[in-house]
Amino acid sequence: MSERTALTELANFVGRSSLLSEDMATRNRALKGITQRMLLRKRSVGELLGVVLALSSRTRRMVQEPVAIDLDVFTPGGARAIRLSLKRDPD
Repeated sequence: MSERTALTELANFVGRSSLLSEDMATRNRALKGITQRMLLRKRSVGELLGVVLALSSRTRRMVQEPVAIDLDVFTPGGARAIRLSLKRDPD
């Protein structure tokens, strides 16, 4: 029951971000507030290294060729049980 209630609340959620404002002054104030909060907190070397590694891995994944996987599963008797092909559709 509670899962359904939570899903219903999520479905009825209406975002009220000040970034969606048509007024550029309001939008700029919201962006300034976000950046000021980010600048106030000191980051450790470990946190910065984590960000660099995450960005590096995302960049590496973006430039690599897409992967296609073919998987065949056989029964103990030798018959094919499952054939699964995961191929990326060409754009």
